[in-house]
Amino acid sequence: MALPLITRWALTATATAILAACGGDSDNNRNTNNNGGETPAPYTLQLLHFADMDGATGALQNVEPFSAVLDKLRSDYPDNTLVLSSGDNYIPGPRYFAAADDTLAAVPGIAVAGNGRADIALVNALGVQASVVGNHDLDGGTEEFASIIGMDGNYPGTDFPYLSANLDFTTDGFLSGLVQQDGQPLDSLPNGALAGFGTLEVNGEMIGIVGASTPSLGNITSTGDITIKPAIGGNSALAAEIQPAVDELQDAGIDKIILLAHMQTLSIEKELATLLDGVDIIVAGGSNTLLADDNDRLREGDNAQDTYPLMFSSASNEPVLVVNTDGDYKYLGRLVVAFDENGVLLTDRLDDTINGAYVADATMAEGGTVNGDITTIVDTLNQVLAERDGNILGHTSVYLDGRRSQVRTQETNLGNLTADANLWIAREYDPTVQVSIKNGGGIRDDIGYFTFPPGSTSADELEFFPPAPNESAGKASGDISQFDLEGSLRFNNTLTVGDVTATELHQLLEHAVARVEGVAGQFPQVAGLRFSFDPAQPARMSTLNGDAMDQAGQRVRNLVVLDENGAVADTVVENGSLVGDANRTFRLVTLGFLATEGGNGLGGDGYPFDFPLENRLDLNSETLPAEGSNAATFADPGSEQDALAEYLLAHFDTENPFDQAETDTDQDLRIQNLDHRTDTILP
Repeated sequence: MALPLITRWALTATATAILAACGGDSDNNRNTNNNGGETPAPYTLQLLHFADMDGATGALQNVEPFSAVLDKLRSDYPDNTLVLSSGDNYIPGPRYFAAADDTLAAVPGIAVAGNGRADIALVNALGVQASVVGNHDLDGGTEEFASIIGMDGNYPGTDFPYLSANLDFTTDGFLSGLVQQDGQPLDSLPNGALAGFGTLEVNGEMIGIVGASTPSLGNITSTGDITIKPAIGGNSALAAEIQPAVDELQDAGIDKIILLAHMQTLSIEKELATLLDGVDIIVAGGSNTLLADDNDRLREGDNAQDTYPLMFSSASNEPVLVVNTDGDYKYLGRLVVAFDENGVLLTDRLDDTINGAYVADATMAEGGTVNGDITTIVDTLNQVLAERDGNILGHTSVYLDGRRSQVRTQETNLGNLTADANLWIAREYDPTVQVSIKNGGGIRDDIGYFTFPPGSTSADELEFFPPAPNESAGKASGDISQFDLEGSLRFNNTLTVGDVTATELHQLLEHAVARVEGVAGQFPQVAGLRFSFDPAQPARMSTLNGDAMDQAGQRVRNLVVLDENGAVADTVVENGSLVGDANRTFRLVTLGFLATEGGNGLGGDGYPFDFPLENRLDLNSETLPAEGSNAATFADPGSEQDALAEYLLAHFDTENPFDQAETDTDQDLRIQNLDHRTDTILP
């Protein structure tokens, strides 16, 4: 029977519920000492964990062997295993949208087609018992999140609860009905449940599970009316939001506690380990950080960023372990630990021949069984995706660079192409549009592929190629398909046009380069302008990283707006100073995500659209002029995918392919990083 949907209990009610669920001490883990008395033996727990299964295509290639590796490792400790996710169980993209195809309705575990539901069916089939809410889980907005995790006819929703102690879901109308009281046994909650924390019984022992999401959610995803805590205060304030959940579990006698943390940056999980009291293990998420032992076999070209597990001391000087693995079902994290009778980790019993990152490939999968339901889901998705890979929209003779490390730190040829497409389509709606700015974080994948030469693992020797052929779909080498666009521009943001002053344009770009050192999603890709920046100069500060700070930034050194022929039409910044009338305006096209204010008054990715976007025009089918391009029909008019599709169809076919190869930073022309090259912005 489903439990009643109510809000969180007070401390005493929660503690009472947890104590009742525990049912007293277990006799399963006791030894007899030499004097005939009983001494508790160490309790062993195997934690299998993963996160960030948000790649465009690779995840589908990996998930079947991943399921077999999980099956094999779970069988080593059949009664003492937990399977947990630290968030980003899906992301808008090809397979996310393919799940809405009617053919998916016949697949077990789905039954009712809908965006994102195939990914949830995969996670359900793997036996995940709890997950924290990641930023990409909310990318479709709270209404879509509710439709993905909640039950819908024969669609079961999530077999596991989503947790986050620092998010209040009750303030969002789409999610409030899914909220359950905190502290309950998580396996007793109805499908599609939301809570802050709860418990799972593992071989007679109650394990506390707490979730925590990055407080920057409001800047990087679509949070609706969810209340995010803390609003300001940094990691200490975040720890203060999480600690009460840990305290309630401890007050109820729970002495083994795991925090599922989706913080985007591993350094935050590391600091939380030292700030919190009572947490034994932190499973990190969102940063795709590969932690591994020296004896772990990794994929060709992969390198561990640190050891597995990372060890810290808590606020009460007890050991805390932090674990993480890379995403896309490439690795399964395995942590086997022992606890003493007081629930304290016995770190001297950690075995690096057992613990670490397990690569999901055929060799590691030997001895395990591939999950048949997963095979059915993968096969059906691949059929749908093959059809989309046959919808050819354009042609390129070069690799289009959408790698995270590149689009978040420098100009790339794919960034230029999609920024150009946005400017081109915007001018069909309004010929006066002059410049295009988008965030590099909105580009989620490359179009093309790269390989290491035989015997090499050096990034300097990578070889890059245009999209590979897919004969079964009728796709030739270099063809750009609907599938490619859905993978690269998987958020498919809407486009918005408006006027900005010279001052505002300057500050938008100061924000855009303020965190280039952190490989941040706010880094721009642009068209209709060129600028140089100096990372050695002070960066613009905002509320994105915690407390509000007022620092305008001095990194942008020279900035010019171009005419339609690429010649300089207006010098906006020269030698770091604004030139001319500060209030003169420029017509700009940007993403609706960036131009829409969040709860902190800033736009997406922290863009300072806290000023009114004058004469705003949202591009869509209603505002599309009668003579506007509408040759591509798979995406909504006025969206990023549609803009790039229309632009490719109009300009780049097999006779005239896109041929602007990616360049190193020292050759970039639109965005010139003065750490790598001399400034040639001004004539």
